[in-house]
Order: sequence, then C-alpha cells, then structure tokens
Amino acid sequence: MKPYKIIISGGGTGGHLFPAIAIAEEIKLRYPTAEILFVGALGRIEMTKVPAAGFKIIGLWIDGFQRSLSVKNLLFPFKLLFSLAKSLYIMLVFRPNVVVGTGGYASGPLLFVANALKYPTLIQEQNSYPGITNRLLASRVKKIAVAYANLERFFPENKLVLTGNPIRKKIQQELPDSGKAKALFNLDSNKKTLVVLGGSLGARRINQLIASKLDFFKAKQIQVIWQCGALYYEDYKVLETSDILVKAFVTDMDQLYSASDFVISRSGAATLSELCYVGKPALLIPSPNVAENHQMHNAMALSNQNAALVVAESKLDEEFESVFQSLLETSVQESLSVNIRKLARPEATIRIVDLIEEIF
Repeated sequence: MKPYKIIISGGGTGGHLFPAIAIAEEIKLRYPTAEILFVGALGRIEMTKVPAAGFKIIGLWIDGFQRSLSVKNLLFPFKLLFSLAKSLYIMLVFRPNVVVGTGGYASGPLLFVANALKYPTLIQEQNSYPGITNRLLASRVKKIAVAYANLERFFPENKLVLTGNPIRKKIQQELPDSGKAKALFNLDSNKKTLVVLGGSLGARRINQLIASKLDFFKAKQIQVIWQCGALYYEDYKVLETSDILVKAFVTDMDQLYSASDFVISRSGAATLSELCYVGKPALLIPSPNVAENHQMHNAMALSNQNAALVVAESKLDEEFESVFQSLLETSVQESLSVNIRKLARPEATIRIVDLIEEIF
C-alpha cells in the first residue's frame, strides 16, 4: 500500500500553528512513512517554525482582509486569486488522502479548493468563538474538531466532535523539576516566579504594563521571566536584572512552565490549552485586536469556571494591581490550579487523528 499523503494548513499565529504541528507529529507516530505537507502564508511564523519541526511547507501569497481602511485591501483580491490557483496546483500535484485546516490565512483558499475537488477535509477550531474562515468552510468539510462545547450555533451539529486543542508533545511529558527549571534560567529556585506570555508575536500593551510594574514586582519579592516577543526585545532587554529575565522567545516551553508559579498571558487558544494541561494559576489579558474578539470569549470560558482571572486590556490601569494581588493568595492559586486542570483534554491530538483516519 502506498504511504498516506496528508496536507495540513494552519498558521499566522502560534494559536493556529502549534496545533497543526501537534497533529502532524501524532500522524507520524502512527504512520512513519506518511508524507505530510504544510501549506502556510508567506512571511508568517509557519514558514520558519514548520521546517524547524522537521516538515515541508509551501507558502501562499495571502493576507487577511483588513477591517479598517487599508491599502493592503486593494491587493487582497489578487492575492486570493493567486492563492486559489496555487492551491489548485498543490492539490493536483500532491494528491493527498486528506486535507486538514487549523485556521490562518492560507487555510481558507486551500480548504476551499480541496472541498471543490472532493478531497476529504477536516477543520480544527481552537476558539470558543470561531473565526470567519472556519465558519465559511464548515458546510463543506467532513468533520469539525472543536475545543469548546456549545458551538452548534456556528457549525452543523452532525459534523461536530468535541476533542479539545492539541498541545505540543514536549509539554505533555512530565514537567521538569521546578527548582531546576528556575536555575536553568539563572533565577533563585526559592523565589516565586511570574512568567509573562504575550503570544508568539509579542503584545505591546502587556509589555508596557510589565515595564511599568517592575518596582511593584520587586516589592513583592517576585522574579519575572518576561517573554516580550522579537519585535519588542530591543526595547526591553535593557530592563533585565538578576530578578527580571527578558527573552524574545522561549523555545523550551516545558522548562518555562515548570519554572512558573503563576502566569500572565494573552488568551490565545493554544496557550490556554497548555495552561489547562500544566495547571498553572493565570491572570489573562485578552487581546482586543483579534477577529471576533475571540480571546475575550476564550478567557471568559475559563473565568466562568473559576479557572483563571481576567482583566480587560482597557481596565489594566485601574484593576491590574488589585487582581494580581489576589493571584498571590495561596488559596486562590490552589483553586485556580485545580479548576483549570479540570478543563484539560490531554487526548485531544489522538482524538483528532482518529477523526482523520475516519475520513481517509
């Protein structure tokens, strides 16, 4: 029998990309001879991260449609047509057994062409409020793997399967010793450690907040691992001290989670799934600059289960210190940790690949 051939399209942000890589890794575990091809958007995070993970990728010349007036929108029809044509070429040359979309700019044209050519397709929706691309694709795909319940108002109920979000295999393994992880970052293994995550691209408002609160953290005897993003690293690396570690990006997320006692983070779906799995108490600051305000929906899905604290970006000046103070209370940390672990779905990747097998 010929090896299975699978195309996976997902990227633009880590929230779309890391689930896609996790799915590819599980497929390779089951079918070592399978040919896996990624399709992403040129110039986006996937074009470097996918080859680093050991997979081939082809890029499409595609961006999202800007909701505000933008010169970029003039190019959008041309980019879309170009991407549809290239997607058609990819499909006809590669001839996959199945096509999987996890969201992102490239996912739309590729899955549209795959459906038009009658290839079996599956989409994986990470968020509690689905993006427009997956909503448009939903009527044509075979299966829809979702991370949150009650999405019948967006998707055909007969196609929905509640799986949870895939998380990276390294994080699914037993986390390293916390003290040793702190020492790896050259921090005091006995001090409480705050980890700050702004998403794969960094978060300007969170970086501004942390920079303004360094004395506040120092007064609380808290050390900080601050992942500020490559775009902002040059601006903030000068603030590094023995208690404040500033990083553009941290690759060893298992070590980072292990070193953390609590976390401040955006509420992208991939990060939240990892926080659920590792059970870390978290204060979430949803990005207001995302489609459909899905990060706030994600954050409130946890907050409503008493699984995370949430502060809207617009309320940081008034509310941050008081909410963070509550995060320092041992009873609050224990409660958040217990409740967030209840939301973890460690079998998500396995269940999604089971679904892919069903539609081969």
